[in-house]
Amino acid sequence: MPQRSWHPKKLLHSKWTAVVPQHREKHFIVVQVTVNPDDAQKIEQVTLEAVLSKRHFTLHWSALADETQWRVGWD
Repeated sequence: MPQRSWHPKKLLHSKWTAVVPQHREKHFIVVQVTVNPDDAQKIEQVTLEAVLSKRHFTLHWSALADETQWRVGWD
Protein backbone atom coordinates (compact mmCIF):
# COMPACT_ATOMS: atom_id res chain seq x y z
CA MET A 1 0.00 0.00 0.00
CA PRO A 2 1.39 3.46 -0.85
CA GLN A 3 2.28 5.64 2.10
CA ARG A 4 -0.25 8.36 2.79
CA SER A 5 1.02 11.90 2.59
CA TRP A 6 0.10 14.21 5.47
CA HIS A 7 0.32 17.97 5.75
CA PRO A 8 1.75 18.92 9.17
CA LYS A 9 -1.28 21.08 10.03
CA LYS A 10 -3.71 18.27 9.16
CA LEU A 11 -1.77 15.69 11.17
CA LEU A 12 -1.76 17.85 14.32
CA HIS A 13 -4.78 16.98 16.52
CA SER A 14 -5.68 14.00 14.35
CA LYS A 15 -7.13 10.97 16.13
CA TRP A 16 -5.67 7.45 16.00
CA THR A 17 -6.62 4.02 17.28
CA ALA A 18 -4.01 1.46 18.34
CA VAL A 19 -4.78 -1.87 16.65
CA VAL A 20 -3.22 -3.72 19.60
CA PRO A 21 -3.85 -1.59 22.71
CA GLN A 22 -1.33 -1.72 25.54
CA HIS A 23 -1.97 -0.62 29.13
CA ARG A 24 -5.65 -0.14 28.15
CA GLU A 25 -4.54 2.74 25.89
CA LYS A 26 -6.44 2.50 22.62
CA HIS A 27 -7.26 6.04 21.53
CA PHE A 28 -4.63 8.70 20.85
CA ILE A 29 -4.38 12.29 19.64
CA VAL A 30 -1.39 13.81 17.85
CA VAL A 31 -0.35 16.66 20.15
CA GLN A 32 2.90 17.68 18.45
CA VAL A 33 4.35 17.44 14.96
CA THR A 34 8.10 17.91 14.48
CA VAL A 35 9.09 19.07 11.00
CA ASN A 36 12.43 19.18 9.24
CA PRO A 37 14.11 22.54 9.99
CA ASP A 38 15.08 22.87 6.32
CA ASP A 39 11.64 21.97 4.94
CA ALA A 40 8.56 22.82 6.99
CA GLN A 41 6.44 20.50 4.82
CA LYS A 42 8.52 17.44 5.71
CA ILE A 43 7.31 15.75 8.88
CA GLU A 44 9.91 13.94 10.98
CA GLN A 45 8.20 12.88 14.21
CA VAL A 46 4.85 13.00 15.96
CA THR A 47 4.01 12.98 19.65
CA LEU A 48 0.89 11.07 20.59
CA GLU A 49 -1.13 11.46 23.78
CA ALA A 50 -3.18 8.58 25.13
CA VAL A 51 -6.71 9.78 25.82
CA LEU A 52 -7.12 7.50 28.86
CA SER A 53 -3.85 8.10 30.70
CA LYS A 54 -2.57 11.35 29.12
CA ARG A 55 0.78 9.57 28.60
CA HIS A 56 2.90 10.99 25.76
CA PHE A 57 5.28 9.22 23.44
CA THR A 58 7.10 10.19 20.26
CA LEU A 59 7.60 8.13 17.13
CA HIS A 60 8.61 8.58 13.51
CA TRP A 61 5.55 9.81 11.66
CA SER A 62 5.70 6.99 9.09
CA ALA A 63 4.96 4.47 11.88
CA LEU A 64 1.35 5.67 11.68
CA ALA A 65 1.18 4.29 8.14
CA ASP A 66 1.57 0.73 9.50
CA GLU A 67 -2.02 -0.54 9.38
CA THR A 68 -1.12 -3.48 11.62
CA GLN A 69 -0.39 -0.96 14.39
CA TRP A 70 -2.53 2.15 13.75
CA ARG A 71 -5.85 3.23 12.24
CA VAL A 72 -6.93 6.78 11.49
CA GLY A 73 -9.81 7.90 13.70
CA TRP A 74 -11.32 6.25 16.75
CA ASP A 75 -12.93 2.84 16.46
